[in-house]
Amino acid sequence: MSENSTGRNESVDVYVRARAYESVRAVLSDDHNYAEGVAAARRVAAAVVAEAGAVVLADVVVGLSLELASALERIATDQGMAAVDLADVWFVE
Repeated sequence: MSENSTGRNESVDVYVRARAYESVRAVLSDDHNYAEGVAAARRVAAAVVAEAGAVVLADVVVGLSLELASALERIATDQGMAAVDLADVWFVE
């Protein structure tokens, strides 16, 4: 079963999507302790590797990238700029 909320043609497996969501929630849920949020996300990644292997972990990374790209596109549209330019601001500058 696949689900696609990115607005793109790629499909993301439900397990992969759930684990990506769990990782994001882990970071966001501990907004007062950055280190614990990062540690929680690492635990999710380690669990994915233990349960399903490195290939599925790569799928989680791709799923997270697709969701981030979709979010950047929405934000960039609201700000009247190209998504790639917004990505440059967030990740390069």
